[in-house]
Amino acid sequence: MDTVYHLDLNSEKIRGAKIALLPGDPFRSQIIAETISGIYGTGNKKLAWKREFCTYLAEIGGIPLLVTSTGIGGPSASIAIDELAQLGIGTFIRVGTTGAIQERVDIGDVIITSGSVRLDGASTHYAPIEYPAVAHHEVLNALVEGAKKTKTRYHVGITASSDTFYPGEERYDSFTKYVLRKFQGATKEWQKLHVLNYEMESSTVLTLTATMGLRGGCITGVVNRGGTGKITKESLKAGEEHAIRVAIAATECLV
Repeated sequence: MDTVYHLDLNSEKIRGAKIALLPGDPFRSQIIAETISGIYGTGNKKLAWKREFCTYLAEIGGIPLLVTSTGIGGPSASIAIDELAQLGIGTFIRVGTTGAIQERVDIGDVIITSGSVRLDGASTHYAPIEYPAVAHHEVLNALVEGAKKTKTRYHVGITASSDTFYPGEERYDSFTKYVLRKFQGATKEWQKLHVLNYEMESSTVLTLTATMGLRGGCITGVVNRGGTGKITKESLKAGEEHAIRVAIAATECLV
């Protein structure tokens, strides 16, 4: 039985799972798995941890699912998605954190991405830039239902998905304090175009799943205001917990 190289998983280990929740942080894989166990009274098991890819097996309603971390950014996310697809996973939900750029979006809210501005490079290795990065309608609807069920304040809309945290999100708190001209003023432009937030993986997740004929979606918890706000322990906790709670509730609609 072949084991995929980066994730250190095979079809026997994943026990027929067809859905994967994709946090970025490998430590968040355990948090999500334990949260699922706490809600449903089921067990969970760590299957593998290699590099940034940490995978747990959990269960909802007797149905197995995976929680696999992707690390930061599109390149590592593309590896996780491709190898999970090779093992038979058909539904992918990114569960992450984000910086809001619209005033109406508050810390602790969740953003359900309907489509992404492709500011990454990894997705262009799977489809030309003209190809849209859009969420699968069934996953999008499930995330909305999950937010309603958990009474979590949510926003549905467009996300700007960048390869870099500092210049790509027009942050001036970097080492050089300089942003290339192509990104100067970008945040204001995205605001005018009704983009809700910045993050770093959704364009890769949504492009790859769409091109592969699979189901993909993305939910992120707001932990700061992109380009300006600091991320505090309190804001990180609120954003993480709300995104996880909604993602788990949404998964009930998809199993």
